[in-house]
Amino acid sequence: MISEISHLLVVEPVASLAQAYVSALRRDGHDVAVVPDAPSAAAALRERSADLVLLNLQPADRSGVEAVRSLRAAGAPRVIALTAQGSVQLAVEVMRAGALDMILLPVGTDRLRTAVGAALAEPVASPEPAGHLPPAEAVQPGRYFGFIGAAPQMQAVYRLIDNAAPSKATVFITGESGTGKEVCAEAIHCRSPRAKGPFVAINCAAIPKDLMESEIFGHVKGAFTGATSNHAGAALQASGGTLFLDEICEMDLALQAKLLRFLQTGMVKKVGSEKLEAVDVRIVCATNRDPFAEVQAGRFREDLFYRLQVISIELPPLRERGDDVLLIARSLLDTFTREEGKNFTGFSTEAEDILRGYAWPGNVRQLLNVVRNVVVLNDGTLVQPFMLPPPLNKPGMIVPPMLADPRWASMAGALPFPFALPVATPPTAQPVARAAPAGSAGPFATLGVPPAAGAALPGTPVSVPDQPAPSRANGTGDDAERRIKPLWQVEEEAIDAAIRLCGGNITRAASLLEINPCTIYRRRQRRRAQA
Repeated sequence: MISEISHLLVVEPVASLAQAYVSALRRDGHDVAVVPDAPSAAAALRERSADLVLLNLQPADRSGVEAVRSLRAAGAPRVIALTAQGSVQLAVEVMRAGALDMILLPVGTDRLRTAVGAALAEPVASPEPAGHLPPAEAVQPGRYFGFIGAAPQMQAVYRLIDNAAPSKATVFITGESGTGKEVCAEAIHCRSPRAKGPFVAINCAAIPKDLMESEIFGHVKGAFTGATSNHAGAALQASGGTLFLDEICEMDLALQAKLLRFLQTGMVKKVGSEKLEAVDVRIVCATNRDPFAEVQAGRFREDLFYRLQVISIELPPLRERGDDVLLIARSLLDTFTREEGKNFTGFSTEAEDILRGYAWPGNVRQLLNVVRNVVVLNDGTLVQPFMLPPPLNKPGMIVPPMLADPRWASMAGALPFPFALPVATPPTAQPVARAAPAGSAGPFATLGVPPAAGAALPGTPVSVPDQPAPSRANGTGDDAERRIKPLWQVEEEAIDAAIRLCGGNITRAASLLEINPCTIYRRRQRRRAQA
């Protein structure tokens, strides 16, 4: 695999495993030495330099991370960590300590040889002086390799990208639709030593499942109807660079097994061919679903998920990023103003208040469409509220009646407009109703249960009697009993009402209800099955 002899140092306390590694690596012409532990490895490095150190983390905790750091300090130019107890936190700390890759045990000889060959092909990074800063693009205020935003949540994402990028470890990006998962994948590629290599993106939701295997692994001429020529496939096209698998939870289960095999061996077999080809590629994947829920539902292989989630990056929704929405909006306004030849220079204070207060269920993608709509259909110096497309330009929008309850109003948070509920004038023949004090409304009114016959409609004042209505001798009346609903139905109505209040955003609704989003998805799935 490598034309010149490379000196390798294997740190493995189990003699049988060490011998297996030595046998596999010497087949590629490497000079391999074995030591039992990290202190012995540091001593060996002082006597003779090594091109690569294979370190078995024993144990897989902070002491293993310190071992990586000590070997780097002892002069090891490249370190590959081996562990049987991998975790996301451990992977991040190992990469931060200076490891080039981390491999989960047990590992096949083909996978080991491929990882070693890829590591030896990586250039040795020269030591950075103290106070070294990343490239200028990465330190511009509010900007980072395609991202715009200075919120603390985004700063944490930037740091995680910086730490993960130098490695070959797979990265699993999660986040709602429109949060910038592909931008994150490109940032990882641009920040990595593979930046000069290709970046190939595959949308697993946009390609028919019958063609997905061919798109990823390639095919030979005549492999199936329509295969009129050889096709390299995304994995081979991305060799030396990064392969980004977007919406990976949409991948067919049968293909997931083949992808797992590819990740374990680093070898590709085209459709219609029996030849195996080695590929040097880094895998980055993303999904807007909850991967744990997909695993539990049986739609995503558990072994593949844990193989992919070596490093996990979760992108925050736009509504949680504070004034980042204004930074992004101003940048987009400037870009689209130049493209369309308009005269906009910024947003009015009122328009900024609306943008800042809106929930943005579509995240950055929705904001982009809103700003483009404004620039294309209007002109002027400042963007005014009336220029914004629906629903942002409707301050008179009717608010769901549940917001009349102060408890729901506080849960929903600040609204983007000074909304006011329509107040119906009570008939003159009726006494003036008194509003219920905060926290005193009954659970059925809060959950939006339809009122009984003769009750006030939602949005109108409701009288609150000082004393409960008289009941029958047995303690309850038939009318009252008919108004009582089963607890499961009350819960379903509460969930549906919360989702409506949050504009269809299930994650936000679950947060306000203080339940797991998976609970809402399971309930909806069960209702569809019963329908």
